Amino acid sequence: MKRVLVTGGAGFVGRHAVAALAARGFAVHALGRTAPEGVHAFHAADLLDPAQRRAAVQAASASHLLHLAWITTPGRYWQAPDNLDWTAASLDLVRTFREAGGTRAVVAGTCAEYDWTGINLLPRAELELPSPRPRGEDAVAIQGGRLPESAPCHPATLYGAAKDGLRRILHAYAANAGLSLAWGRLFYLYGPGETPGRLVGDAARALLACQRLATSEGRQRRDFLHVADAGAAFAALLDAQVEGAVNIGSGDAVPVRTILETIGALTGRPDLIDFGARPLGPTEPACIEADIRRLTDEVGFIPRYSLEQGVAQTVAAWRAALSNAASAP
Repeated sequence: MKRVLVTGGAGFVGRHAVAALAARGFAVHALGRTAPEGVHAFHAADLLDPAQRRAAVQAASASHLLHLAWITTPGRYWQAPDNLDWTAASLDLVRTFREAGGTRAVVAGTCAEYDWTGINLLPRAELELPSPRPRGEDAVAIQGGRLPESAPCHPATLYGAAKDGLRRILHAYAANAGLSLAWGRLFYLYGPGETPGRLVGDAARALLACQRLATSEGRQRRDFLHVADAGAAFAALLDAQVEGAVNIGSGDAVPVRTILETIGALTGRPDLIDFGARPLGPTEPACIEADIRRLTDEVGFIPRYSLEQGVAQTVAAWRAALSNAASAP
């Protein structure tokens, strides 16, 4: 049985990845502060403590590594200095894993690594169709917001820069150390159990509680993927032999307005959505969409949830959670 060590296994994506890995026949070992459900073994450790981290990696003696843990506090993680701590810890984690005999690693990246300055901005996209210059299909796709893994990386945040820098260093290390390495670039996620600060969960909770929801006009198009599909995609990527960056998204960006209108209909309170109450920044890209051809063609993974199914399930989960909280003594 293949043994995998998972970091962040109790997190938003991690708990779904753990279940998907177990379904694929992996013996799942988890490293962190909180034990996820459904693992074969748990190694309690603070990932930012070098001694605890190294001892846990050596005790797990895993052939595979799925590294998902990182600072994820909504609104804070974009520019938090903690990103430097997580970069250093991640470098040592992968090195320790390889030196302990590990052979295959997958690390979570982000679409925030990409250079968004080459994408059409929202005001222009609302006024006219893009008129791309003849620079090749990929250049036209990037200008329109569809991002292949070959798109330039020039992050605008410390979070994106930390992830991009980590990827570059690990890529060079893996080539020299004989480690099979893949990098899963996550796009936008939603699903039951979202922490406050995420679009779909915040909207569902507000409208179910009959509270007003201030938002932008919602014309920007974003690529949203159900979190269960994200976890399953990471499991599929780890179980494959594909190396390098692989986008993990739905491949189909939709207007944020459409998502919020769907939530409004499902909750019966579309009247509480205040479109245009919050302005967007002047450099907001019109579209951010994953090109998922590597994920589908090479990894062989196809997302299971349509946006309609996923949003309906998410709203139902929040309705149940709020009802249970209200009836608790």
